[in-house]
Amino acid sequence: MPQARRGRIARSGIYLAVGAALAMPVQAQQSGADLVPADAAATPQQTSELGAVTVRGEYIPEPMANTAEVASFVTREDFERTGDSTAAAALTRVSGLSVVGDKYVYVRGLGERYSSALFNGSPLPSPEPLQRVVPLDLFPAEALAGVTVQKTYSVRYPGEFGGGVIDLQGLTVPDTPFLKLEIGFGGNSVTTRSPGLTYYGSKRDWWGYDSGRRDLPEEIVNSRQPLTSANYSREWLAAFGSALNNPNLFVVQEKRRIDPDVNFGASAGTAFEIADGVRLGVIGVASFDNDWRTRTGLQQDGAFTGGGVELYRDYDFATTRMSARVNGLFGLGLESENHSVSWNTLYVHDTVKETRSRDGFNFNVGVDIREDGTLWLERQLINNQLAGKSSFGEYQDLKLGWRLGYSRARRMTPYETDVRYALVNGTWTHGSGSNSVRFGAVDDEVASGGIDLDWRLPVERELTLSAGIAYSDNDRAAVLRTFRFDTIAGALPVFNQVQRIDYLFSDYNFQNGLLTLTETTPNNNGESAYDGTLKTRAAYLQLEGEIAPAWRATVGVRYEDATQAVHPLNIFTGERVGGVFAAAPLLNDYLLPAATVTWNFADNQQIRFGASKTIARPQFRELAPQQYTDPDNNRLFFGNPFLVDSRLTNLDLRYEWFFNAGEYFTSGLFYKTIDNPVEAVIGDFGGNQLYQGFLNAPEATLYGVELEFKKYFAPEFRLLGDGRLYFATNYTWTSSEVNAAEGDTVIPPGFNGVPQDARSFVSDGSRMQGQSDHIGNVQFGVENDSADFRATLIANYVSDRISVRGRAGQPDYIEDPGVSLDFVLRKGLDLGSFGWNTVKPSLSFSARNLLNTKHEEYQERGGERIDLYTYKPGISWDVSLSFAF
Repeated sequence: MPQARRGRIARSGIYLAVGAALAMPVQAQQSGADLVPADAAATPQQTSELGAVTVRGEYIPEPMANTAEVASFVTREDFERTGDSTAAAALTRVSGLSVVGDKYVYVRGLGERYSSALFNGSPLPSPEPLQRVVPLDLFPAEALAGVTVQKTYSVRYPGEFGGGVIDLQGLTVPDTPFLKLEIGFGGNSVTTRSPGLTYYGSKRDWWGYDSGRRDLPEEIVNSRQPLTSANYSREWLAAFGSALNNPNLFVVQEKRRIDPDVNFGASAGTAFEIADGVRLGVIGVASFDNDWRTRTGLQQDGAFTGGGVELYRDYDFATTRMSARVNGLFGLGLESENHSVSWNTLYVHDTVKETRSRDGFNFNVGVDIREDGTLWLERQLINNQLAGKSSFGEYQDLKLGWRLGYSRARRMTPYETDVRYALVNGTWTHGSGSNSVRFGAVDDEVASGGIDLDWRLPVERELTLSAGIAYSDNDRAAVLRTFRFDTIAGALPVFNQVQRIDYLFSDYNFQNGLLTLTETTPNNNGESAYDGTLKTRAAYLQLEGEIAPAWRATVGVRYEDATQAVHPLNIFTGERVGGVFAAAPLLNDYLLPAATVTWNFADNQQIRFGASKTIARPQFRELAPQQYTDPDNNRLFFGNPFLVDSRLTNLDLRYEWFFNAGEYFTSGLFYKTIDNPVEAVIGDFGGNQLYQGFLNAPEATLYGVELEFKKYFAPEFRLLGDGRLYFATNYTWTSSEVNAAEGDTVIPPGFNGVPQDARSFVSDGSRMQGQSDHIGNVQFGVENDSADFRATLIANYVSDRISVRGRAGQPDYIEDPGVSLDFVLRKGLDLGSFGWNTVKPSLSFSARNLLNTKHEEYQERGGERIDLYTYKPGISWDVSLSFAF
């Protein structure tokens, strides 16, 4: 080592702040693994000495030591231990996180709108029309090297940061060649080999790809005006109706025995040395799984009155879903000592085929009714990313990182059908027009890029100056067309009222003048089509390093400006629609400061403090005036074009003690204020027709405590030879309060932009919508590396939360996730006696929701209760066998 360099290190008293890896800050847009030597992650960090200087942090894990921020990490080892198949499932184990609907992550009890998801640092589009954030159940564990959850803001990240940012890291160039094959099956206690509902569809439905049978007929696609009697003759409408009629897509059938779950997949990777010190790596992952789930339960809605409860609808329901998912990942990397370039393509195709039926009393109709429906929901995500890293200078004091990304997500719901029957004299009869056929599509595209530059300053102390720019262009197009089969002469003849539905909607009845097609697509206010855009430009400057012995700080500021708009469209002409729903674009720019200070006050112990200002933008669907029915709960949604950005102030304090290798205790405090938080509320179209919309509440505060503990039991407790017991737990307590002072106003949905008294829609002092007071996780297991055996019992608890705010004068909708208990086992098998020494088979088993916890969403007041959506999901299990070569 040159004398000048050695003197600089000795003078600086390096690495006294947070452990042995303080030379560089975490790369918020990259994996932190490239900031330490290749062998550093494989062994605990060791105490070293430079003269009189001792490095603190023998047991601080490499990811924790490499970030100045409050963060949690899910590694490949964690995926294997818990047996989680997706990123969403794995994140249920992280302190302060809860997962809603098995796909959307709530950080510290805040809704998914306050979290952002990145893939290798690049933003992702969402194939869901109700969310801008991508559902994390789309990402298979096989395609991920790990997940970073950062809970304090750093200016390298986009300014939309509330609860946290989730950075998914794709698999990189492998160090050694590998090949893994896997096959498995599973089931569910209330579904598998039990009766369920289905409809035929097509032969390819099992794979999740439509054969083209569900395509909207070409003659209807080419129509330039609504298909109504005002625009077309009776003969033309009959022809359109015949073209649209397809009994295979709406005739509900009972399947006597639901099939078991099936999954299989493969992953492989290798690397080649193509020149001296230059390696080329290739990696690929492909998987498929098919599963069925049946739900039976109670669905109600109504109102609380002085005399108790008045139910508008009181249904028993049954729903059976087939889910089919195809995942693929392809990676290509080229790396040398100081430079690397990588290409990643992620492909996800996820389909839900749903058949549902519900029956009960309907107040609006005045009799018992039955509603049958079918759904085909096809989601697809393709994410492409090209990225590079370079180091310059004798000591790599200058580092450059860049990335380019293009993603496209698509969601299609062709032939979403609903048919209603009324119970008359003990017989289910079909009335005129009590049916609908909907065709919906959402396309979401994101083009993004960024450059990050890190310069280790030539000063006595270890300081790094970082700067960067980023750009993102997110465009969304959405369309929904709705049709109905009507009678021409009024009421249906009695004979036809009791016909089986495929006979009733037959070509014969169209051609003989009994039925006609009517398009009910609303078009006057652009409620059936819109395009949305969100363009952001950003630049940041950050200084990170040692400010005094045992003290380290990161200070930075980010400038970000954005243009966000949703434009309602005339669905037939494509022209933008004016009027009350055509709100002005959101044009905002922000200076967002952030600072984090870390004090490594004792060996393996440190305290972090963070402060920042961030924002949260409304989502496209929350702004769009398009009606949409959520298939998860059959609830109608309607957007509010008058929403504005939310602004957050974030404070964090965290203590960390790593008392042994892989063992730790952490505790933290956090506090947030939010101006104009977006809240989900229930509205009324009139006639007791309820829907879910959105508004900006005046203000909210949130604070809480996080605790986390992990411990391997002492050697005297060892089981199975050299195995050891493992215990880990985390708990988060959160308190929130929405403030609505006297005179505060809000603009609720359905009021055409006219401000209303805030306290009529938001109760002053109430909890934030979506926030749980208590979130806890406990893991207890056995590990034995020599026997290649792991078994873990995992318990999760999430307390109740407000899922939606109730109408004025009505209680809020409450969701109670409760307690879930899972068991995961993995055992390596020895086939050496069969001569298969090069093959490493492994058997995995998991059982989920062992307590058979019920899903409950309800309203409650004075001992009276409305069960909005209640069912038992059952106990799920799966077994898989893998072969590694």
